[in-house]
Amino acid sequence: MELNLDDTYYKAILAKDSSYEGTFITGVKTTGIFCRPTCRARKPKRENVEFFKNTKEAILSGYRPCKVCSPLEHLDETPEFIKVILEELTSDPSTKFKDWDLLQRGIQPSQIRRWFLRNHGMTFQAYQRAFRINSAFKKIQNGAPVTSVAFDSGFESLSGFGDSFKAIFGISPKNSKDKRIIDLARLETPLGTMFACATAQGICLLEFSDRKMLETELKAIAKYLNATIMQGENKHFDTLRVQLTEYFEGKRTNFSIPIHSQGTDFQQAVWEKLQEIPYGETSTYLRQAIRLNRSEAVRAVGNANGMNRISIIIPCHRVVGTDGSLTGYGGGLWRKKWLLDHEKQHR
Repeated sequence: MELNLDDTYYKAILAKDSSYEGTFITGVKTTGIFCRPTCRARKPKRENVEFFKNTKEAILSGYRPCKVCSPLEHLDETPEFIKVILEELTSDPSTKFKDWDLLQRGIQPSQIRRWFLRNHGMTFQAYQRAFRINSAFKKIQNGAPVTSVAFDSGFESLSGFGDSFKAIFGISPKNSKDKRIIDLARLETPLGTMFACATAQGICLLEFSDRKMLETELKAIAKYLNATIMQGENKHFDTLRVQLTEYFEGKRTNFSIPIHSQGTDFQQAVWEKLQEIPYGETSTYLRQAIRLNRSEAVRAVGNANGMNRISIIIPCHRVVGTDGSLTGYGGGLWRKKWLLDHEKQHR
């Protein structure tokens, strides 16, 4: 049965059959690359291919992504029609998309509702409302009158604005001067979707959206900073997008974006040492402990390493086992391998 399935897959890649997209990945033994079923590159001989269930398996087996079909490019990517809507909301947070507006664009309201529930844990209408409240909060913090802010933000009444504001912050707009906010954004990368959080001081979280501990981490930073996390833009997000793009293109080896990490003094010391590991190189937990003059605290260093909430920028992926083996990584070992291979290739 396995042989017959492989033969079926091979026929599919010869035909560039798009119906098999997402079903399997082709590994080409002679070149060491893996491709989508619809790749336009010259097809290898049958004996020179093997098939994988997904890109993770291909990477862990030592293959690298094809530059022709970019098999990692659309991993969990935001659909183009949603990108357009999000850009419009970013340009003008007071914009309100109703079902009729979506239908005029050929978008089914139920379709966009399901996407936001799956990827943001809220409906599209709730997302829009949170985005407007975020924008309004910042204006009030900067001294703008509550009344003008309410109507400029697209609310039809002061009471409606006050109720929505209180539902999120637990207090009225006029009593919110001492409140703090953490902005949240969704980013697309070659390794999948990431969530970023930022304060005025810098980036305080950067994690892959499928990380199991993500919800726990979000609650932790909200509690630590005594702030509310909300969808919204932040001055640091544009810089983050640019620097991440440069990193994944192999054009950036160091990040200069401000970070706002939260942790104990020991954790902060561990994370600072992580940033001293050169691009394209690796260290071990023991070596990191020695650099801290705490050679007896290898386990504690490992735990602090795992508590890092700012992936890639604070490069916890560069720490491996004493024997050189890949060890735990919140984003998944397949991503750790990809990142290390990527840096070795471009150093």
